[in-house]
Amino acid sequence: MRKTQKVALLALTLSAGGLAAAQGFLTIGSGSTTGVYFPVATAMAKMINDSGSGARANARSTGGSVFNMNALASGELDMATVQNDVAYYAYKGNGISAFEGKANNKVRSMAVLYPEVLHVIARKDAKINSIADLKGKRVVIGDLGSGTEQTARQVLEAYGLKFEDLGQALRVSPAQGITLMQDKRADALFYTVGVGASAISQIAQTVDVKLVPVSGNQAASLLKKYPFYVRYNIPAKSYKGQGATVPGVAVQATLVTTSAASDDTVYKAMKAIFSNDAAVKAIHPSLATNYSKEKAVKGLPAPLHPGAVKFWKEMGLNVK
Repeated sequence: MRKTQKVALLALTLSAGGLAAAQGFLTIGSGSTTGVYFPVATAMAKMINDSGSGARANARSTGGSVFNMNALASGELDMATVQNDVAYYAYKGNGISAFEGKANNKVRSMAVLYPEVLHVIARKDAKINSIADLKGKRVVIGDLGSGTEQTARQVLEAYGLKFEDLGQALRVSPAQGITLMQDKRADALFYTVGVGASAISQIAQTVDVKLVPVSGNQAASLLKKYPFYVRYNIPAKSYKGQGATVPGVAVQATLVTTSAASDDTVYKAMKAIFSNDAAVKAIHPSLATNYSKEKAVKGLPAPLHPGAVKFWKEMGLNVK
């Protein structure tokens, strides 16, 4: 190839890259395909793509909140759905070993979406009625480095237990956890996810299980030590065989990005997703019963992105 052809090809490549950057392409990290993050992120990507704003997006299934925060830091992801506690730890550089001493001050919030409820599902034949009963049991605690793993650690701590006190701490994906529960190779499963998640529904449909409560003095001490938790009662009949309300705790699913994303691209994404409350609520039942513009700016784990500030101000909210 001649030198002039190489120069022309390089110029064309740079031009195409510059055009893509100007239009704004966003890779949105989510979580397991059996959780709530994935359908939420997929729907949001479609809303951005259908908006006609020039911004484009795609959603990726990932290992969850901790992975997403690390991938945002490396530039592998542009946006992500994450637990607000995990995003806070990443921003501050503490709380989780993966973030220790590596504070990412580029983390920026976009919106709080819905409560993520800690589900502790136990096989009825395992005779587990309390978190304390998990001692010596085979327990699925989530993927290594996931938000669920961190939540499981903190809840067990409230009951005076550590992972070492379990018979087995099974670090696997929700899908693998379902299989282990079905095959009687696991007694219980932790999963921090929106109520109605397909993974929990699938377990309840195929295995005789019960929801284990997180309540009383233990829940109070958990909320006191970790203020990003809130109390949340899982409504009766949320899952097959659940006849009564089950007291529990929740963190908050949050949409985040970094300061590397342009103000214009983030603004366009915000407008595409959040301009219409009815459209947001239609994404998933977790949003249908919990989302509002006012709640979307409460409990943010990091400063709002300037593109998000512009959008929320247009929506009449007092933000900065």
